[in-house]
Amino acid sequence: MEPIKIDGSQGEGGGQILRTAISLSAVTGTPVEVTDIRAKRENPGLRPSHLAAVKVVADLFGARVENLQVGAEWVRFSPSAGGRFAGGPRRVDIGTAGSISLTLMAAIPAVSLSGNGLEIEITGGTDVRASPTTDYMRYVVSEAYRSAGIKFSLDVLKRGYYPKGGGIVKATIEPCSKPAPVELLNGRAVAPRITSVCSQLPKHVAERQISAALLSLEKSGIKCTNYTASFETAPSPGTSMLVYSASDFGGPFVGGDSIGEVGKRAEQVGQEAAARYLESTLAGAAVDPFLADMLVLPMCLAKGISKYRTSRVTEHLRTNLQVARQVAGCKYDIVQSPGKGEEFVITIQGNSA
Repeated sequence: MEPIKIDGSQGEGGGQILRTAISLSAVTGTPVEVTDIRAKRENPGLRPSHLAAVKVVADLFGARVENLQVGAEWVRFSPSAGGRFAGGPRRVDIGTAGSISLTLMAAIPAVSLSGNGLEIEITGGTDVRASPTTDYMRYVVSEAYRSAGIKFSLDVLKRGYYPKGGGIVKATIEPCSKPAPVELLNGRAVAPRITSVCSQLPKHVAERQISAALLSLEKSGIKCTNYTASFETAPSPGTSMLVYSASDFGGPFVGGDSIGEVGKRAEQVGQEAAARYLESTLAGAAVDPFLADMLVLPMCLAKGISKYRTSRVTEHLRTNLQVARQVAGCKYDIVQSPGKGEEFVITIQGNSA
């Protein structure tokens, strides 16, 4: 079978194009060839974290991968006949502070939607730039996926920040033969929660992050009484925090995360996380802009029509929808809510519909 050609420079031109393409390839058994990988980035081509994601999925599904090396600007991914799944516990070391979350974003839907379960332990960065924090994955993404029948849990054994990484996350993924379509249109008020973490820094750093976030929420008329500050071990100093609301009764599934960096005050971390949360909450969205992107892959394989409301349409989301249509053959539509300047409804008709 000739591979489907995917232009890696389309839309936002980032690594998500590759991750979505290989995940869908593994589940559907359709070979893909992704060219011009990360062409719009300062350092185009595969980076170690992208390499890790492809290797994990290829290993799990017995796929043949051509040109898999750091810096490669094209990759051909060909799943084995019948989509063989090896299964069994796994250990993966990204080898840098590369994002564990981005690797899981490729592995979780591929494994679960192939009807298989897996325990996998990944070493790398738990909370790093240009990536969802691990807490966002386990408190927001996991709950949203659960509403579609995709169940996974994450256990953070050790935090990992830039530059050393060294964080360890154990993921338990349950099988899902076919995801259920979702209708997440209700942006009803659900009390927020806050989790704030610091490593190799005084605990008051995590507490200051919380105080800043609480103040931002209060200024918008939102009260939060459920918050925790924790000190966790890590090879490098770092901080992260998450402000979120997640309900298993039709949403919302909304989160705002932020990480600490050299020269960035704890108060700024808290304000950033709160601002990202408030963007969706104040707009009445049921899904935040980043989760809207992550829902594309499972929903394009659902048997039925999915609809969800978000506060903003990112270039990541548009690009992911295009890739899903190319590989899985799904249909989609983006409609701005009538009379509302900051709400959009995403409709996806799964390829099994």
